[in-house]
Amino acid sequence: MDKMMKEYLDRSRDIIGERTPDEIAHDDTVVESLNLGLPIKVALTVAGKKHPSEAVQWNSENIDDIAAHYEYLKEHEAIMQKLQKMKKR
Repeated sequence: MDKMMKEYLDRSRDIIGERTPDEIAHDDTVVESLNLGLPIKVALTVAGKKHPSEAVQWNSENIDDIAAHYEYLKEHEAIMQKLQKMKKR
């Protein structure tokens, strides 16, 4: 299990990349909005208003890629929360 966990964490680091605290705060706001059921465009608008220096510029050509990225972050966060709960047991 530890090897599989390490591989997952290494891969997720490659996908997510290095982020500043401001980028993390923006991304967290997008994920929170998605968890509330808001569509990606609304979630990006909410996060952009809350963290204007990190606002993501999107258009019809890149919105699907952006949506996929944030869906990955959403799932990653859910996995990390489950792992934290398992670790506390």
